[in-house]
Amino acid sequence: MSQVIQFQVTPEQAKNEFFIKNRIKDELNLSNSDFQFVWRKRSIDARKSAIKINCSFEVYIEGEEIPSEKYYCSQNVVNSTEICIIGSGPAGLFAALHAIELGLKPIVFERGKDVRSRRRDLAKLNKESIVNGESNYCFGEGGAGTYSDGKLYTRSKKRGDVLKALKWFVHFGADDDILVDAHPHIGTNKLPHIIVAMREEIINSGGEVHFDSKLTDLIIENGEIKGVEINSENIRMFDNVILATGHSARDIFELLHRKGLQLKAKSFALGVRVEHKQEFIDKIQYSGRLNDEYLPPASYSLVTQVDGQGVYSFCMCPGGIIAPCATSEGEVVTNGWSPSKRNNPYSNSGIVVTVNPEDLPNYSKDNPFIALDFQKSVEKMCWEAAGKTQKVPAQCLKDFVDGKVSISFPRSSYVPGLASVDLNKILPLFIAKRLRKAFVDFDKKMKGFLTNDAVLHAPESRTSSPVQIPRDEVTLEHPDLVGLYPCAEGAGYAGGIISAAIDGIKCVDAIKVKLEK
Repeated sequence: MSQVIQFQVTPEQAKNEFFIKNRIKDELNLSNSDFQFVWRKRSIDARKSAIKINCSFEVYIEGEEIPSEKYYCSQNVVNSTEICIIGSGPAGLFAALHAIELGLKPIVFERGKDVRSRRRDLAKLNKESIVNGESNYCFGEGGAGTYSDGKLYTRSKKRGDVLKALKWFVHFGADDDILVDAHPHIGTNKLPHIIVAMREEIINSGGEVHFDSKLTDLIIENGEIKGVEINSENIRMFDNVILATGHSARDIFELLHRKGLQLKAKSFALGVRVEHKQEFIDKIQYSGRLNDEYLPPASYSLVTQVDGQGVYSFCMCPGGIIAPCATSEGEVVTNGWSPSKRNNPYSNSGIVVTVNPEDLPNYSKDNPFIALDFQKSVEKMCWEAAGKTQKVPAQCLKDFVDGKVSISFPRSSYVPGLASVDLNKILPLFIAKRLRKAFVDFDKKMKGFLTNDAVLHAPESRTSSPVQIPRDEVTLEHPDLVGLYPCAEGAGYAGGIISAAIDGIKCVDAIKVKLEK
């Protein structure tokens, strides 16, 4: 039989398997050392100067072996019922893999390129400020998640089986630590190999994955979907289409609007990305403990209320890099990522303000694009302020709060470069005002956070979709179009890699239920 046991240890002790085994033996009063154990959960408690590791183990005693488990089971679906999946981000890939599990044949269309080919376009974006509208940090195999860190933490526990999604990542090459850590993370350097393994599984099982294949129209008859048009010329017939296009596929929103399908403006968040030295964040979070081989680079999570609206940290990247994430010319967008070791010298995080459509000028409930247009306008203003290049409008943090243009910058991981501006004059007034007040509050929570050794990069604007594509709560189909399944971040139903993956799985389950009726 097995037992679950929990206790705290020091960071050094957590790395010592001999110590852990003896501690388990003492805690359970075992008379001998003939037992096995596996980690179940691990988290850091750094609230006090004496940092502890919260440990949870499953212990197998009386000769019982640790059970083996196959995390993903494939089958041949060459001749099975086809379903169409638009997009190969986390939602699209997990939908395809789950379709194979259920005996369905997934046909995946991805507007961008495969992960290897994407790298050349990202290099041009970073070094030459050349934006490829179909191949960038948001579009291409693996979606935005491939090159945006691979953080797998989610609060969406009620939406589906989080552990199942994590196990699939392990099956396709992720380290099994992600099954244990409270804030699991893969790393941008490792994700491409995992994404390729998923694609190969789909193809080897009889599914299809097509790159450079952009959805340009929907074939509709009598309120039912009958097929898709790809690249304005190739028509494929399908009765069920999962729309997993991500939060930056603005042309898809426009396509649905032209087809007369319902859309809704939704709340999202917008702000800046702040970069500190990682050593500085470690010092604050770990009570002065620096360069500790037993502790990972420290992260933080900050939230406050200003004028009744939330201001909070988003996608915090310890040991990370800030990247240019524009998806078309005439805009500047930032995001952050970390390699698996999180060993870069700087940390960065989005600090964003909640934006509600009804609070925007000229709000009308009949305009589904009011929040999207606001998002676009900020990205365009930042592009213009930075000289109409992929340089980013920037300001030292304390200078921003004090309303001073920064004369120089301590450093930045943002490769295209910085343009010194007063962000108070570039960002919308209510955004700048709430950010200023929030930074003062954050400095009280993390003493020293408000410093000119930290640099703001603007904007952080692609936190989530500013448009929601409605769907029925039970069937998950669009209320105006039978057979269309709006999915994940691009439809407004997810907020990260794991929640998007789970939503992809749910959409396939809904299709399977319909097919079996």
